[in-house]
Amino acid sequence: MRLNPLDGELPSSLQGEDAARWTFGANIDLIRSAEIVMARLDDFRGSDEPDSGTAFEVGFAVARGTPLWAYRSTETTLAERVKATTVNSDGGICEAGYLIEDFGLRVNLMLACSAHIVVGGPDMCLDAIAPVLDGAPPVLGGSGLAKR
Repeated sequence: MRLNPLDGELPSSLQGEDAARWTFGANIDLIRSAEIVMARLDDFRGSDEPDSGTAFEVGFAVARGTPLWAYRSTETTLAERVKATTVNSDGGICEAGYLIEDFGLRVNLMLACSAHIVVGGPDMCLDAIAPVLDGAPPVLGGSGLAKR
């Protein structure tokens, strides 16, 4: 069965922090009940990083030992997306003054090394997952690094 965040309806009586806590609990319950988690790791709200809520959900799934699949719409690496304003002996430095990790991965290493990552959209990711549900080994391209 396919589960989506907020499969249940938010009670109309809840607002603000109460609505947020209900949503958190509902999403955690969904992850607990999932056999496989699929996450969208595209850049979010203009940043060069995935949604922080999705990153939390990915970490929660990994901590539970739930197989994780993810997708990104582009092949660009994290280092290609985050522009360096200066370069020193350690590598590129972003405008906020932090080192830009450059492992050649599409996302932060903690996400990349915990998920089978598919370049494309949700349908392509589901197509990659389907044979695995039937017992086949994952067929991955590029940075499908999950080897837990």
